[in-house]
Amino acid sequence: MPAACDSVLEDIEDIVSAEDLKPHDRQFVRKNVFPKVRKRNSQRNIQTDDDPPSDSIIPGVQKIWIRTWGCSHNNSDGEYMAGQLAAYGYKITDNSAEADLWLLNSCTVKNPAEDHFRNSIKKAQEGKKKVVLAGCVPQAQPRQDYLKGLSIIGVQQIDRVVEVVEETIKGHSVRLLGQKKDNGKRLGGARLDLPKIRKNPLIEIISINTGCLNACTYCKTKHARGDLASYPIEELVNRAKQSFQEGVCEIWLTSEDTGAYGRDIGTDLPTLLWKLVEAIPEGAMLRLGMTNPPYILEHLEEMAKILSHPRVYAFLHIPVQSASDSVLMDMKREYCVADFKQVVDFLKKKVPGITIATDIICGFPGETDEDFQETVKLVEQYRFPSLFINQFYPRPGTPAAKMHQVPAAVKKQRTKDLSQLFHSYNPYDHKVGERQRVLVTEESFDSNYYVAHNPFYEQVLVPKDPLLMGKMVEVNIYEAGKHFMKGKPVSDARVYTASITRPLGKGEVSGLTEEFRHTLQNGTNWKAQPSAEIPVKTPLSSWMALQLPWQQEGGGLKILSVSLALLALLVMFYYGGMKTEL
Repeated sequence: MPAACDSVLEDIEDIVSAEDLKPHDRQFVRKNVFPKVRKRNSQRNIQTDDDPPSDSIIPGVQKIWIRTWGCSHNNSDGEYMAGQLAAYGYKITDNSAEADLWLLNSCTVKNPAEDHFRNSIKKAQEGKKKVVLAGCVPQAQPRQDYLKGLSIIGVQQIDRVVEVVEETIKGHSVRLLGQKKDNGKRLGGARLDLPKIRKNPLIEIISINTGCLNACTYCKTKHARGDLASYPIEELVNRAKQSFQEGVCEIWLTSEDTGAYGRDIGTDLPTLLWKLVEAIPEGAMLRLGMTNPPYILEHLEEMAKILSHPRVYAFLHIPVQSASDSVLMDMKREYCVADFKQVVDFLKKKVPGITIATDIICGFPGETDEDFQETVKLVEQYRFPSLFINQFYPRPGTPAAKMHQVPAAVKKQRTKDLSQLFHSYNPYDHKVGERQRVLVTEESFDSNYYVAHNPFYEQVLVPKDPLLMGKMVEVNIYEAGKHFMKGKPVSDARVYTASITRPLGKGEVSGLTEEFRHTLQNGTNWKAQPSAEIPVKTPLSSWMALQLPWQQEGGGLKILSVSLALLALLVMFYYGGMKTEL
């Protein structure tokens, strides 16, 4: 490949081969992928000892620092990208200063998150770091000025992160922003059996779908994740089973709206959940993600049964956003306050003790004092133990950004007032003295305790006994705070272990087949491709000369097509007397 300083990078698809199909059973082919090539100015065209030509750089040996902002869906994407890069040979580091490249995985929900993202880009550039951008910000607005000249990996293209990183290290700017489709139908995203490095080896985050069916006027995420696209039930169940085989004891289901799952593929959330419940071993738990009120209403009976299952946390995150119907209408939330109350009241009755978490936006355009007081009354009525309070930020390109804005001082005061109300009650005081069963999964931020959760997904701090990690134990609650309880293990209680399999170590790659592990151990010249069973380690420019495992599926057809092409070329030589430089 020519040196980065004076080359024009072709489309990655063309470098692989104009004829070759891509991985994932050839489902993810896209002809309209546009890697962006950065034109270098004359000063930067000068080679120095510190800036070797691109073809002298060996990809796969550099250190990469990954920073993720936002939701659990984004965190899962970050884990998948880390896994693929590590399987290829890159070292994933926690030290940003020593990294050669920064992979910044962004969130577009609120202005502060994007501000942090923008500042990190600036810091990376000041530190002369290579940069690859991911997540919802560049997907939604790839043409923003501060993103110019930088490589971008789209939210549905994370299975190609190795390619983008490799070319970025060589000095190219590559952008892959396409959607995954099968016969014209949008897919949920990259395949679920990719290599992965879990941030917590005991917790597997599974995205069951991407996008949603709503068109909320304040939401920027819709611009990035698009309309609803669900993964098939079989793939999700297989991913859960694989996770348990790797020592995972807790699974989080995530998406932009879990309640809408399956509506695009002829199924629904309860059907998926019952299949997953069958796969959960004793001592392990399943946590459901956020669901909007409209898509849970028709499944209330089944959802109550599922949330009562001993291996499913009695926990549900249902954002209300406002208790004013007029504000909800301006938000285009497609439900009214009565719908939200119906869902909450039904579940509280059928699933005693259930934890209902919710979100509230303070100062949405047009929100009056009366509207805000309705929201205050709702919080007073339900005293939500988990409440996410957000001051409204107008996101560029959304309808809400063009609406008449509430003054900043008013928004700030309402946020403060609601926060004071939330902190005025302690939801766990009455639980002191109880005996609870908890699952221990992580360490507290202050490193003084281990963090566990009881059947209602309420946080319980327990002593730092390494024997407890990953186990389900019984504890006596002796203290309660605003956001947690403290428990002491019961000496005569039974301890449950979710799996006899040892959990993966911190930083260890999940999803590697025995074939792949053997390949890595023996140093075969292969590079990890979008499937864990596709290891290859060869520059992109050499792919045409290498037969990959995923290319062997249609080997006969491919050999035939190549033979016909050669035959046609010979005929052209014979009859046309053409001369070709070799």
